[in-house]
Amino acid sequence: MKYLLCKKFAALTLIEAMIAVVILGFASIAVVLPFTSGATLAAEGSCRTLAANLASDLMERIINTPFDQILPNYGNYQENQGQMIKINGSYFTGNSYSRFSRTSTCVNWPQDYPIENLLLITVKIYYGGQEIAEVQRLKGR
Repeated sequence: MKYLLCKKFAALTLIEAMIAVVILGFASIAVVLPFTSGATLAAEGSCRTLAANLASDLMERIINTPFDQILPNYGNYQENQGQMIKINGSYFTGNSYSRFSRTSTCVNWPQDYPIENLLLITVKIYYGGQEIAEVQRLKGR
């Protein structure tokens, strides 16, 4: 009689338990993976937003410089990582700016037939050495 009771309440075998763990693992990966992808995209988006703000800041500083002083000051300009200067003269601080750097180039435009009254200004933003944003603008005398 005891033997019949044990068969009636049989437990999971080791193989059944292992299969259940594998299925649970796949299900958890399917649930967690979209969250990690979303976090990666959000981080990249905030990085690109900071890059656009940094490009805009430097471009504004160049545009507000008198025309005759743009080429000497910003013709081949570079700010290294963690040493970028705001439009008001102070430095960008904080960990979020530590891996950014930026450059600017200014040339007479058009390059084939340069006109002394028109400059093409290019600002490039780098994150960890990789170019992440570029802004160009023409400035006239």
